[in-house]
Amino acid sequence: MARIKHTKNELKAQRDALKRYERYLPTLQLKKQQLQVEVRAVEAKIEAHDREAAAERAAIEPWIRLFSEPADPAAHLRLARVRTSTGNIAGVTIPLLEGVEFERTIPDLFATPPWLDDAIAALERMIRRRIERAILEEQRRALREELRTTTQRVNLFEKVKIPEARENIRVIRIFLGDQMTAEVSRSKIAKGKSAEKTRAAG
Repeated sequence: MARIKHTKNELKAQRDALKRYERYLPTLQLKKQQLQVEVRAVEAKIEAHDREAAAERAAIEPWIRLFSEPADPAAHLRLARVRTSTGNIAGVTIPLLEGVEFERTIPDLFATPPWLDDAIAALERMIRRRIERAILEEQRRALREELRTTTQRVNLFEKVKIPEARENIRVIRIFLGDQMTAEVSRSKIAKGKSAEKTRAAG
């Protein structure tokens, strides 16, 4: 704990600091609660996304071995652009996925197997899913980082700053009280001595 001056000015400074901490703390606690809710919401989205992606993989599993045939779906599909923007959740800037654009080349219907169109569509969905997952992960990372920082601030106020200011106020008040008592005692002694001198002179 830093050394403090045992003065009235320091007492006022400590009281002002305590008021400030007690005013900010509820705001920080509210932000922490909001962030916890948002982190859980993003985690629920990630879980739902993973379930849907697993269901899609299971649906194409029976014919996935066809991808090894000469007709390669990836040769007809190219990721052209990922459009993102930013949003704000509980004061945290997070990425938002606006859209995923692909360039497709139409396969020769006579030179390629009939399942190729479905395979290209499935590949497009898989790529889109991976991008969506990456954006959700980035949202979670940003929210968790802010939650960690906010939790540290809440703990600092609750466990350090507020108790420290209260203790400083208590110590200064005791010191000033003792000083006042000592001054009163000195004053009484001085008056007593003065009265004795007056009596002795008389």
